[in-house]
Amino acid sequence: MQKNLTTKILEAHLVEGELIAGREISIKIDHTLLQDATGTMAMLEFIAMGLPRVKVDLAAQYIDHNLLQTDYKNADDHAFLTSAAMKFGVHLSRPGNGISHQVHLERFGKPGLTLLGADSHTPTAAGLAMLAIGAGGLDVALAMAGHPFNLPCPKVLGVKLTGRLPEWVSGKDVILELLRRHTVKGGVGRVIEYYGPGVETLSVTDRATIGNMGAELGATSSIFPSDERTRQFLVSQGRGEGWQPLAADQGAIYDQYDEIDLSALEPLIACPSSPDNVVSVREVEGTKVDQVIVGSSVNSSYRDLMTVCRIMEGQRVAPGVHFHVNPGSRQALENVAQDGGVLMLLMAGISIHQSGCLGCIGMGQAPGTDQVSLRTFPRNFPGRSGTKGDQVYLCSPETAAAAGIYGVITDPRKLGQIKSYPAVQNPEKYLLDDSGIIFPLEDSSDVQIKTGPNIVPFPDFEELPDSLQAAVVIKLGDNITTDHIMPAGNKVLPLRSNIPAISEHVFEQVDAEFPARARTTGNGVVVAGENYGQGSSREHAAIAPRYLGIRAKIVKSFARIHKANLVNFGILPLIFKNPDDLELLQPGVQVAFPGVRQLIESGAVEIPLLVDGREITTLLEVSDRQRRELLAGGTLNYVKKNQA
Repeated sequence: MQKNLTTKILEAHLVEGELIAGREISIKIDHTLLQDATGTMAMLEFIAMGLPRVKVDLAAQYIDHNLLQTDYKNADDHAFLTSAAMKFGVHLSRPGNGISHQVHLERFGKPGLTLLGADSHTPTAAGLAMLAIGAGGLDVALAMAGHPFNLPCPKVLGVKLTGRLPEWVSGKDVILELLRRHTVKGGVGRVIEYYGPGVETLSVTDRATIGNMGAELGATSSIFPSDERTRQFLVSQGRGEGWQPLAADQGAIYDQYDEIDLSALEPLIACPSSPDNVVSVREVEGTKVDQVIVGSSVNSSYRDLMTVCRIMEGQRVAPGVHFHVNPGSRQALENVAQDGGVLMLLMAGISIHQSGCLGCIGMGQAPGTDQVSLRTFPRNFPGRSGTKGDQVYLCSPETAAAAGIYGVITDPRKLGQIKSYPAVQNPEKYLLDDSGIIFPLEDSSDVQIKTGPNIVPFPDFEELPDSLQAAVVIKLGDNITTDHIMPAGNKVLPLRSNIPAISEHVFEQVDAEFPARARTTGNGVVVAGENYGQGSSREHAAIAPRYLGIRAKIVKSFARIHKANLVNFGILPLIFKNPDDLELLQPGVQVAFPGVRQLIESGAVEIPLLVDGREITTLLEVSDRQRRELLAGGTLNYVKKNQA
């Protein structure tokens, strides 16, 4: 049978299982990626395993999220991560060196490898034909320890690309079109693989943009072939020896198909407050804009930034608009500076910030009350910007620049009336500078790990009892994100290594009384609708509720990463067999789980619950391995027990 590229890479890395959609498989991981918002806890989890050094081919730790140092906490975490990386043989990208996804693309990524990252936007590496998957920090820590990664074997959605993008349309518009068609749930359980004659017209960084925002579809990963464009990019980075050609077989079979004629696309925009609320830019033209931000984990490459520079050259930012640029890496900024772009931005009245996630994760750059913010970011979930009731739109760099000039949302094709399209290409040879990376030491025996007062040991969680008595603590709707469960921002992110402290912020934007109510309830249950836990990979959205006593989450459907994180920390991820039963579970209702331990041990899929004397049925759709981890009270307990 003719094989698609996803199948080829999975086969080459398969450790256990069969490539049958939905069945659990185990794959070897070549590279791991941590960032500081997830890395502090993941590194503590790795330390708890007692290993002297990482056992993966390349492990990288990036400091790119918690960059605001409003007190000692972030600085202490950076010192901890730096010393731990040096101790265990991990590459360390220092603050200001760049965002994990952009730097990994530039300096480490290679076609055909697997990458597991504690960040949902890890599939940015699709631009280099890597099978890159986002996961919880514990899963990444286990991969660093040499364990394979376990996941349900994904289906493959083949997206055929034809034609060539018109002027003023870019890679961002391709992924916005897919989100318009398939929604934030459309990629769940799937890898999105791009093929066809249109692929060769897209740069590696355009492909990376599309791969990055495949996470917003709920996809396990995205991937592009490795071709001449891939080779050119690696040569430009001084890493041409890492190239190999990779592609699907001619006539390869996919589980599902879609097709996009690139030449037919127009500028698109995601309106508040979901990445799939997509319309053409011309449909919302004229909307007054107060803030524009270009950069963060997507659309922050040389090509994206220099496109904005060329558009803004000789122009001024409209009165009343605050225009920010967040470079994806020091390398991208240095190359823009070398080509005169920094002066173009400054002369236009644009603020240039350090390389980092910044406003995308709510670390500064929050818009004002009732203000409209246009961002090239990947997400616009409600309140994620740091402002309640925010009005955040997602768009391409071209659309962002047009709004910056005109002061209102504007179809960027109208810029053709004042200047020609820049058609910026990535450099044939980048100015290279690895001074922001600390490479692993050959002998790290003398390195001492630095821990400040905000580094708190990982909490102990007891194993699952024979039966459970619990109560519903909160009831929620559809598409609840990890931002709803565990907010980000400059107040909460510095607490990522302190579970007791961060647990005080669970569901803060939804119900500020939740933590106190959960503590007094004892064993608690969360109930919700479809696609629960979409968005970030942050495992704190599972750890902190578990710390507060949540033992089960019962929903209509789960997002992939969050479901895995729940298992990792001993929370039962249950699905209503009859979705109408959701109406029976109101806050305060008592829920009994009779004989739940024996049921899980026996492999039962149907888990009956007693709700006010009435039996309802839920489904526990997990692997045999995950059952053992749930019984142990979580994956770390299970691993420690096996090691002992």
